[in-house]
Amino acid sequence: MTGIDQTASTDDGRRRVLGVTRSAGERTWRERLTQPQAATALAIAQRLGVPEVVARVMAARDVPLEAAERFLDPTIKDLMPDPSSLSDMEAAVARVADAVGAGARIAIFGDYDVDGATSSAVLSRYLSAIGIASRIHIPDRIIEGYGPNGPAIRMLREEGAGLLVCVDCGSVSFEAFAEAREVGLDVVVLDHHQVGEELPATAALVNPNRQDDLSGLGHLAAVGVTFVFLVGLNRELRRRGMFRTRREPDLLALLDLVAVGTVCDVVPLKGLNRAFVRKGLLAMHGRANAGLAALGDVSRVHGRATPYHLGFMIGPRINAGGRIGDAALGARLLTTDDMDEARTIAERLDGLNAERQAIEAEMLLEGDAQALIATQQDDPAVLLTGSPGWHPGVVGLVAARLKERYRRPAFAIAYDVDGKGTGSGRSIPGVDLGAAVRRAVDEKILEKGGGHAMAAGLTVRREKLADLAAFLQDALAEDVAAARSATELKIDGAMTAGAASADLLHMLETAGPFGAGHPEPVFAFPSHRVTFADTVGKGHVRLTLADGGGSTLKAIAFKAADTPLGQAILGARGSALHVAGALSLDTWQGQERVQLRVIDVADPQRSRL
Repeated sequence: MTGIDQTASTDDGRRRVLGVTRSAGERTWRERLTQPQAATALAIAQRLGVPEVVARVMAARDVPLEAAERFLDPTIKDLMPDPSSLSDMEAAVARVADAVGAGARIAIFGDYDVDGATSSAVLSRYLSAIGIASRIHIPDRIIEGYGPNGPAIRMLREEGAGLLVCVDCGSVSFEAFAEAREVGLDVVVLDHHQVGEELPATAALVNPNRQDDLSGLGHLAAVGVTFVFLVGLNRELRRRGMFRTRREPDLLALLDLVAVGTVCDVVPLKGLNRAFVRKGLLAMHGRANAGLAALGDVSRVHGRATPYHLGFMIGPRINAGGRIGDAALGARLLTTDDMDEARTIAERLDGLNAERQAIEAEMLLEGDAQALIATQQDDPAVLLTGSPGWHPGVVGLVAARLKERYRRPAFAIAYDVDGKGTGSGRSIPGVDLGAAVRRAVDEKILEKGGGHAMAAGLTVRREKLADLAAFLQDALAEDVAAARSATELKIDGAMTAGAASADLLHMLETAGPFGAGHPEPVFAFPSHRVTFADTVGKGHVRLTLADGGGSTLKAIAFKAADTPLGQAILGARGSALHVAGALSLDTWQGQERVQLRVIDVADPQRSRL
């Protein structure tokens, strides 16, 4: 890798890349490695004999020399904590083990997103493997709203449930669990959302983000918490002698589902999460889960799945049912072993996803107009957009688009006829949106709300919107300003199109998987000629880059046609651009092909402004 500019270093020694100070995305390009990290990279390469590019990627992500060997082969066995290190875990394990011993019917109440669906499926599949009947209930987003509710609890009790296990929800369900007590239904919660000091009364509430939890596992998705719980439950059932006459379930076979939920909930891919995803992707390749196999087929995922495939192709289709259709479809798909049923459900979810995309596009037009006016008039720290005509199942996606476009936290809110708004927000790194929303609930500005740093949901009356805007401005303006001032694109190295080979990608995979908290490598391609560029699909820009030696590289900039990035590419046909992006490997009809996903470009003649 070459082409890193030796000038204009920051205090930590990170050099400017290719002299770019103002790209199409209005960013400065900086080398990701600091000087101390560069020294660590050299030591890793020498000690382990790994290629320099792999060592640089590892060191730039703060992998120390002493942990490098273990990092390259993360195992569940090495990284799995004692489940009992989580608060209330022993009580949760004991209560569910008692239910299993009594042959009780267990009801599972899950959230309507991917994390909830995979958490529900992981628990249901384990219980089925040990001969225990379970019933999954996923609430309807519009009719029931988020989390456990009284009518659903009473229904499950009337159906014969002897225990209710809530996954990816329940940490603040005070009223619903009071009703559970009234009907004599014990509740166990397996969750990960941030919570205050007061917790609802339950038989056990396992949440590594409880304020009294010292496990250090707050980065787990709910599906990760559920898997750790199953490790503890399996251990307890073994101690009670359950497996003297029957085979123990294969917990590792559930890791494909754990990987999907972990990636799609955008939790940091570090430690145990990284091992979950690494091993789960391997499990997915075996296509043992009929639902995931069918989803891969309708999503046209060729070859080995990657975190990108999970987050942008598999996940949105699982989510589609919860957003605009039958919320239970995702969990039903992930628990079936009937391939014909799986194909039917997967095709239905694929159709719902296409419908969702059309709804999202229409909502985004209106939301973008509102955001543009707001930024021109008041330049708020947090965007608040909304409309009575919006679909409450799609507001989170609109918020995410606006957050990216305007580089600040954004909420999109769908109002009913009575002026009650159901909204979803997305944040930027360095701004804790979930904590702000919880404070707004405490201040009685919001009726309900919660979440985590990067995403939050809320319920607000329309007449309280001005109060909410003022509160968020006071609470987050300083953090947002600091986060928005960081306009650097971090580059792992520079190379030519000819160097972007399948062999290089296979080397880089040993430092992955990449995702939230463990960013994918970004490479710069200096002064590559754009030999082809055109719009394709729904606003994507496809292009071909050529280096000075005649080697070419296929590339694509997703949803960029109407952005400064897309316009810069389309206007550079036949000319040279500095291009920055992430490499991926696509397999088609048995052939591996390297493709670049373009993140940013800069004009070599005008980038030093």
